[in-house]
Amino acid sequence: MPVTATALFCLVLAVSDGDTLKARCDLHGAETRRTVRLVGIDAPESRQAYGRRARQALTRLVRDKPARLLCRDAPDRYGRSLCKVMVAPASCTREPCARTLDAGLAMLTLGLAWWEPQYAHEQSAQERGQYEFAQTEAKARHAGLWREARPQPPWQWRRAHPHPAWPRR
Repeated sequence: MPVTATALFCLVLAVSDGDTLKARCDLHGAETRRTVRLVGIDAPESRQAYGRRARQALTRLVRDKPARLLCRDAPDRYGRSLCKVMVAPASCTREPCARTLDAGLAMLTLGLAWWEPQYAHEQSAQERGQYEFAQTEAKARHAGLWREARPQPPWQWRRAHPHPAWPRR
């Protein structure tokens, strides 16, 4: 069953890595800033193979764009908002544009992130199908990190390269 979500209208200010961004949002007339983690995907870490490419791709998709964030009620263990990030597609050249591009799904399609099936129960059946299909297609096309014979998932890389801010698992 999907987790309840709150919709926010924001402007994406910066991209930290392939699955994290910073946004300025309007919440009931008050401006807030949020660090947002894209739900449903895990992108390579910055120092990991394809980490820089993932950050660049997400930057091209979302930076300086208005976004609709569909956020879970509870933040992650680092205090980041967990959100599905919807922006206008690059093909839209005139305002107003509908925010119909799911940034997480786009990262999977580009082959620059992994779908996280362990959190699939938090997605709708439609989202699960879309995300799984996008990853399967990216693998079949050898897109992005799937060019490698055995790309290392970020969760394995983090275990091998511990960071003081990351909890031990």
